[in-house]
Amino acid sequence: MLKKWISGRAGASSAPEYLIVGLGNPGRKYEFTRHNAGFLCLDLFALSENIKINRIRFKAVTGDAVIGGRRCLLLKPQTFMNNSGEAVREAAQFYKIPPERIIVIFDDISLPCGRLRIRRQGSDGGHNGIKSIIYHLNSDGFPRIKLGIGAKPNPGWELMDWVLSRFSNDELKQLRETSEKACDALRLMVCGETEKAMGLYN
Repeated sequence: MLKKWISGRAGASSAPEYLIVGLGNPGRKYEFTRHNAGFLCLDLFALSENIKINRIRFKAVTGDAVIGGRRCLLLKPQTFMNNSGEAVREAAQFYKIPPERIIVIFDDISLPCGRLRIRRQGSDGGHNGIKSIIYHLNSDGFPRIKLGIGAKPNPGWELMDWVLSRFSNDELKQLRETSEKACDALRLMVCGETEKAMGLYN
């Protein structure tokens, strides 16, 4: 208990209260593609908190975190994007975490690279990962952090080709800066300050 107190982790519950999900596709082939913005952001958050995301369960790789005294499960589904909801549902059911305490971080083509947007709930907006989560949770009432990846450069591009294309070096720099803000917003959201996060970062 003394170690927990020194590390600021005293008072955290034994089971996760929040599920924090970063969306993406597994494998090095997809590592720095636009569709993996959620994975990259969650990895950055884990690095800043000295957390390892390396335990395989719930069709995902997971890590344990304590944010503001609240225990959280960090989760990166390994089902590929279109079936992300399978992993989210399994973890949420196991720990009895309601949708309003599931925060999802993902890419958004409607926002330019370097922008983010926080929402308490909403439709899938054409994003297959979010569509899968809504289907498996039977709810769209989960908060989300959207990371801008930019629109297709021209109408001739297939959407799948665009989201699976790699970021340029300049875009990666922008994404990192945006992800740092998303990490700060995440800390506020877990502590019940979603409105403040929206006011600061939207």
